[in-house]
Amino acid sequence: MRIVTLVAIYFLLWWMVLFAVLPWGATSAHESGGEVEPGHAPSAPLKPMMLKKLAATTVIAAAIMAAGAWIVRSGAVSLDSFPFLPSPSF
Repeated sequence: MRIVTLVAIYFLLWWMVLFAVLPWGATSAHESGGEVEPGHAPSAPLKPMMLKKLAATTVIAAAIMAAGAWIVRSGAVSLDSFPFLPSPSF
């Protein structure tokens, strides 16, 4: 695969993992019984811990990408193994 393709796949994977990681450890003032300040959403997290979540997202996405690359490189899965894909007509 080309490096541009790998970067594009990683970018998409990173965003999907980010949305899965965002709820981890998030508690709102409403859930914890605290007072919601005027002008704030009751569902806003008290401590978003974004740096930890971004780091976790990067590590998890890199691990998934490495596993996927290893599977494709080993030959266990290729585009030919998907019968529903149309054959290219060039």
